[in-house]
Amino acid sequence: MNKSFSELSMFARNLNSAKIVGEVSAVTGLSLTVSGLERAMGIGQRCLIHGKHKAILGEVVGIDTTGTHVLPFGTWDGVSVGDPVELSSQGDVIRPDLSWVGRVINALGKPLDNKGPIFEGTKPQPLKAPPLAAYDRRRVGDRLATNIKTFDIFTPLCRGQRMGVFAGSGVGKSTLMAMLARNGQADVIVAGLVGERGREVQDFIQDDLGQDGMERTVLIVSTGDEPPLMRRQAAWTAMAVAEYFRDQGKQVLLLLDSITRFAMAQREIGLSGGEPPTTKGYPPTVFSELPRLLERAGPGPEGAGDITCLFTVLVDGDDMNDPIADTVRGILDGHIVLDRRIAEQGRFPAVNIQKSISRMLPDCHTEAEYAVFQAARSALATYNDMEELIRIGAYKSGTDPEVDAAIRFFTLAETFLTQRKTQSVIADQSFAELYRLLSEALIHVDLPKQTPSTLDE
Repeated sequence: MNKSFSELSMFARNLNSAKIVGEVSAVTGLSLTVSGLERAMGIGQRCLIHGKHKAILGEVVGIDTTGTHVLPFGTWDGVSVGDPVELSSQGDVIRPDLSWVGRVINALGKPLDNKGPIFEGTKPQPLKAPPLAAYDRRRVGDRLATNIKTFDIFTPLCRGQRMGVFAGSGVGKSTLMAMLARNGQADVIVAGLVGERGREVQDFIQDDLGQDGMERTVLIVSTGDEPPLMRRQAAWTAMAVAEYFRDQGKQVLLLLDSITRFAMAQREIGLSGGEPPTTKGYPPTVFSELPRLLERAGPGPEGAGDITCLFTVLVDGDDMNDPIADTVRGILDGHIVLDRRIAEQGRFPAVNIQKSISRMLPDCHTEAEYAVFQAARSALATYNDMEELIRIGAYKSGTDPEVDAAIRFFTLAETFLTQRKTQSVIADQSFAELYRLLSEALIHVDLPKQTPSTLDE
């Protein structure tokens, strides 16, 4: 009964009571110009272009004296000058439903997993909803257990926090996302693959997420061969679905890979709409759309859940000062840097602890945990400062006791920080093991005097 009602509602919403029609006047590259609809269509509105083979959905990206400029959600194959163009009833909303959990959909909310139709909910969710006002949000909540040693100790993630993972290609971003999806404490996981390689989608579902991970995940996919409108909308759709579950009181973990490809899609759209290129060819709308998207995540209002986010950032040529990386780093609540050199040495996840930070520290750690964190980070920083001298044999053992201890600890820590994607280690166990390694390396940890000695257990 519910399925029949959902199908009937979808059919009724797609009925047009009246049609406003223009025509194609020009097609140049990705951009199509429509005449006759200048007063009827505004920026962001949808239209249907009736070509020789099929009707193609498009979106208005610019308006000037020559007409209305439209980009496709597909290709313009078969479209010619004079073809009719009509306003589309497909608006800028999506209607998520609890039944979407465990499903794979595209940017338009259509199923990709061959499991039958997707049924729409009753509440429309805006794709481009404004972020919550600052005073309407709760504060970031307690620490979220990830069961990933590097995260729980050095870059802790809290409920409602927004974290960025910065890395070049092939350093382990997707694997790190999969580890969070498997182990992260959340009621629902929303994963958005924006501009992903088509062959990797099934790998991510079957190998990375696995059956247990997929059972609590809504996966939104837009592959790299799809038009820029689809790639951009995949990010909006993932955020809108996360907001729906947040409003249902759920704790949501949103994984978006990658925010860089979202920015690249917006760059293509902006340039096709006539915007001037600025920094590295990115038009101004890229730098205005990024905070509008990222700020939608975070703690929810009273009575709702939270959206805890992990956004991956694909840095160009491992340049951490890339304009997109620099902009995103300034918006988020912390950043994790994956280092290619560490990955080449065989340690995964390849987190560069010295360059990574969570802005929730120190409040999200207990006093004892923070003392262990500080001692370990300080020892690793000491080793990092002396690494070149140590590797070429210029440092003589016994010259500096602090450096000697750091060398002993680094050797132990490299093995400790290595973790397979199927491995899960609770935070208390991780801190206890790290405390033991610090003691073994003869590094003093200044534990608070009245703290129960759980780290010694």
